[in-house]
Amino acid sequence: MNTVEEIKSAMEFLSRKEKAEFYPKFFKTGPGDYAEGDQFIGVTVPDQRKIAQEFWNKISLKELSELISSKIHEHRHTALLILVTKYSKAKSDEERLEIVDFYLENLEHINNWDLVDNSCYKILGRHCFENEDYSILKSLSESENMWHNRIGIVSTLYHIKKGEFDLTKDLALKNLYHSHDLMHKANGWLLREMGKKNEAELLQFLDKNYHKMPRTSLRYAIEKLDEDLRQDYLKGRR
Repeated sequence: MNTVEEIKSAMEFLSRKEKAEFYPKFFKTGPGDYAEGDQFIGVTVPDQRKIAQEFWNKISLKELSELISSKIHEHRHTALLILVTKYSKAKSDEERLEIVDFYLENLEHINNWDLVDNSCYKILGRHCFENEDYSILKSLSESENMWHNRIGIVSTLYHIKKGEFDLTKDLALKNLYHSHDLMHKANGWLLREMGKKNEAELLQFLDKNYHKMPRTSLRYAIEKLDEDLRQDYLKGRR
């Protein structure tokens, strides 16, 4: 068997019918959260991580394209886990850039909730931060594709972890009026993380913009604030 067939065989061995039926019901949070025609075979995320750790160095990017374009959700998720590991283990800028290019070329297959969150900030966010090149994230955040928007927004989590908030605030502001609730959650979640690192920075942002924010974004953004302050924003800060 080639490497892709080995991975698929290992996943088939670990699959469980009852989990395959359970996963879509558990993860689906609204219309369009999964790609149309998505299939589930019931391989747990811990098992996917084990497979990724075993095969990341054995599979080429060309072979990985077969997994990442699969209709089976766990195949695509495992492909992204492998890709994240490849990026973290890369020894040269050329290797890392090749992985970033591969990621961008396959955005059409990275189109649901858990696939987006798990990979984008560890690859695109890190790449853009370390190279001080934010054009990729800004371009994605301005796309008409909701999942591309989300990838651009969530990638800035890497910047938050490094204490840099300007790009996050800029992209969150541009997407405050996005029509999809998933983007409201993404914005609020990032603002909350920003507040955990620097509450003063978050409060400054909220005081200027909270009255324009969708309720979902606001609830997530203030989740870790003191209760009195949370209630103040929810009731209409004066």
